[in-house]
Amino acid sequence: MNTPKKYLFIPLIILASAVGSACSSGKSVTSGGNTAAPADSAVGTTLPELAACDTTALDSVTSPIEMTFWHGMNTTLADELVKLTDSYNSSQTKVKIKLVAQGGYEQTIDAYLQGSESSRPDVVQMPEYMVQSMVDTKTMLPMQSCVNNAKFDLSTIGDKAVTAYSAQGVLQAMPFNLSNPVLFYNKKIFKAAGLDPEVSPKSLEDLKAFSEKIIASGAAKYGISLDSALDSGGGWYLEQWFAKAGELYTDNDNGRTARSTKVLFNSKTGTELLTYLQELLDSKLAVSVGDNASGQDQLLKLVDKKELTAMTIATTAALGPVMDVIKGGQFKEQISLEDLGIGPMPGPDGTQGALVGGASLWIVDKGDNVKNAAAWDYIKFMVSAQSQSTWAAKTGYLPVNKSAETLDPLKTTYATDSRFKVGFDQLMSSKDAPSSDGPIIGPLREVRTVVAQAVAAIFKGADVATALAEAETKANQLINDYNALNG
Repeated sequence: MNTPKKYLFIPLIILASAVGSACSSGKSVTSGGNTAAPADSAVGTTLPELAACDTTALDSVTSPIEMTFWHGMNTTLADELVKLTDSYNSSQTKVKIKLVAQGGYEQTIDAYLQGSESSRPDVVQMPEYMVQSMVDTKTMLPMQSCVNNAKFDLSTIGDKAVTAYSAQGVLQAMPFNLSNPVLFYNKKIFKAAGLDPEVSPKSLEDLKAFSEKIIASGAAKYGISLDSALDSGGGWYLEQWFAKAGELYTDNDNGRTARSTKVLFNSKTGTELLTYLQELLDSKLAVSVGDNASGQDQLLKLVDKKELTAMTIATTAALGPVMDVIKGGQFKEQISLEDLGIGPMPGPDGTQGALVGGASLWIVDKGDNVKNAAAWDYIKFMVSAQSQSTWAAKTGYLPVNKSAETLDPLKTTYATDSRFKVGFDQLMSSKDAPSSDGPIIGPLREVRTVVAQAVAAIFKGADVATALAEAETKANQLINDYNALNG
């Protein structure tokens, strides 16, 4: 989830840059009554034999090793990645990293999977929904191999981040740019509606009540803008809300104890959640921007003079770039920097927590010990406390290194602008359970597409139960076909 887009700094563009039943008591998931999350399960004691990673192979290098890194960052995010990589390149003389922008996560995925062995990079950035798929390419060096060889203290990296990028009991990729969905809102509209601009809705019922008050006051035409895109609303709503409700999205503990074999979203909870969204739209409390073609349509509604909207849900990675655009004064009549509010993503019963989104860094194993060691050296630099402090403060991403928030510039940023810390605190409040670790599914990218299509149909008036059942059938077929080839 939280896939970077090509963020355009042109008129009208504001954004920059993914089983206890909550309803088992008979209460609505949107109004409370969710049960405790299922207990976490151990992955197992028999771990796969790891490929070798000799992190000392750089010791004898006498001339720079040229390395290629494919990434999906754009505009402001890409600029900061360049700066961080330049800092690494200038900090030592043995490795030279060349960045190659692929245009976005989807383009990076396609380029890698469709490329030949000789054309592939040495390091590649992949979003969280590609974990099982990348493992199954059998072209990657598990990050755990280098962690173990270097005796790297993995406890310095956030627990949820490590879990998100682990499969088969080992860390497969190094978490790098973490994000999750948060609520963006216009404080100016809240004030005009008589709402406290410093208090955002926490539950789904709150979200509805806030929207009703905003529209009744005439402060805006809609309460919230929704979207059905694969890499935002269409892919987020169910996954994030199931996690918040303490429910599993797939079997086998979200694919953490064994491969996922079926989805679990076609349930009372799933039906209630999507019915809730449909009712928001039908009652004109919300407006849909469809598949969010520009990657920023939902945010544009916050400054749309004809269809002014008070709130939307977007990635934390948009915060820095959005603030840069506002500072430029393009939308000074509609919103100022001080008017931009950030709150946790509203969820069932106001439950906090969020799934890990964003992306990680993978080492492409070409059988070259020196290149693998060079990739590890670069990755180690990128997740160091200082690098993560700088990266998070400039972008809005969450730091993966636990000590990053104790160092400037992030220490000062968190102390002086609490908006940057909302996503971090939201992630830290996640339950310690498989439901909070997110699903690992081989064809998760394709499953999200199916779910997004169902969400889009529901937004257009389709019967919720029928659309969800059809999505379940399609998703399970995708999983069965994938597991038959890769299981």
